[in-house]
Formats: sequence, structure tokens, C-alpha cells
Amino acid sequence: MKIAIGSDHAGFPYKEPVAKRLRERGIDVVDVGTDSTASTDYPLYAFRVAKTVAAKEADLGVLICGTGVGMSIAANKVKGIRAAAVQSAFAASAVREHNDANVLCVGSRTNTLPEVLSFLDAWLDAVPASGERHRKRIQMISDFEGGK
Repeated sequence: MKIAIGSDHAGFPYKEPVAKRLRERGIDVVDVGTDSTASTDYPLYAFRVAKTVAAKEADLGVLICGTGVGMSIAANKVKGIRAAAVQSAFAASAVREHNDANVLCVGSRTNTLPEVLSFLDAWLDAVPASGERHRKRIQMISDFEGGK
């Protein structure tokens, strides 16, 4: 498995520990930046991760900013992306199981690093789109996105 990861300046302190956890789980990491705490624009990194996942150059994506919300809004502008900002392990698991979220968005200002790592693990351990009703709903979203 391969996961693209990106952050803005607020998320940068969490980016390497998250990437390390992914590598410990045997996952290849594609780091699209940023590379410092110097102020930058979060949409740049959200779009890079989202495009990488949409192009199937990575299986999934992880985005980190102050809250995860800005990243999720931007990433969801890319066709085929279902990005979800989470602030609990339950939500992280649910967005994979119910929504087949292919990009996890977390916040460095809303959660501690140990919490974020627990969200990551819960998301990775969840069964994507488990159940027919969830697959049906995800298809409805995809159909709408495609203009149907």
C-alpha cells in the first residue's frame, strides 16, 4: 500500500511522526510537502495529495493542518476524493466504514499527536465501505459527482 501525505505549516510538526507510523505499518509514503513551519497555503498540499490519490499514484492520503477542516474542503474539490476531517478514533473508523474516505484529514491544533496517531490506526484498520447500504450511498455520491 502507498499513502500520500501532506501538511501546511501548522500540520508540519505532526507530518513526520505520522509518516513514521505509516512506515512502521509497512506502508510506502509519498510526501508532497510542506517541509517547514514557514507559513504556506494549505490548498496547495490538499490538492497535491488529492490529485495523487485520484490518479491512483497512491492508494490513500493523509492531510494535516490546524484543524483538518480546510484541508478536507480543498481536497474534496478533486473528483473521486472523499476527504474527511476527524477529531476522534470513532469518527476515523466510521468515515472508512461508512463513507470509504480515501483521504484522512486531521488537526494539529485540535488534537494531540498520540490522538492523531490513534485516529490514523483506526482509519487504517477499518473495513472500507462495509455493507451494501454504505456502498449504495457512496455510489450515489460518485454518480452525483459525475453529473448523473
